[in-house]
Amino acid sequence: MSTDNEVLETEDDFTAVESEEAEPVVEPVKSNLSKRRTIDNLLEEKRLQRQLADYDFDI
Repeated sequence: MSTDNEVLETEDDFTAVESEEAEPVVEPVKSNLSKRRTIDNLLEEKRLQRQLADYDFDI
């Protein structure tokens, strides 16, 4: 780090480019919830299959 006080030059002529493509696409909450439920169901199914595979049926 420098101990000298340096003057930083900034550009004041910055222009923001606005376009319709720059806006993020917002998905409806309903589809987000259904995707989350689908993922949760798949994870639960894998967990249950793992438990079945580990279960000792010789009891």
